[in-house]
Amino acid sequence: MTLDSYAAAVADLDPDRGAVETAELVVTDDVLVKAFVLGPDATVEPHEHADATNVFHVVEGEPTVIRDGEEESLAAPAVVENARGAVHGARNDTDDRAVLTASIAPLN
Repeated sequence: MTLDSYAAAVADLDPDRGAVETAELVVTDDVLVKAFVLGPDATVEPHEHADATNVFHVVEGEPTVIRDGEEESLAAPAVVENARGAVHGARNDTDDRAVLTASIAPLN
C-alpha cells in the first residue's frame, strides 16, 4: 500500500496529440484533486468556478497556463492560484506530455 494517490493514477496515462486524459486523485466532501495529462497540442479549455478556488500544480512538463486572459509557460514544479471566478485553463505547446493537478475547494 502507498499513501501516494498520484503515481498509480497517472503513470499509465499517455494521451494522443491533442487529447487530455484525467484522473480523480482525491474526492471528499471538501475538496476535489484531479490530474490532467495533456498530450502535445492539447488544451484544457478556459473555464471558471464561481464558488471555488482552483489551484494548479504543474508536476511534469511545461504547460502554458491561462488565467483571466494572461498566459505563461511554466516548467514543473509550479503552483498557480485561480481565485473564485477567475477564468483559467492550460495548454501544452510542447511535443512531450504535460501534467498538472487541480485542487478545487470548497465543494458545494
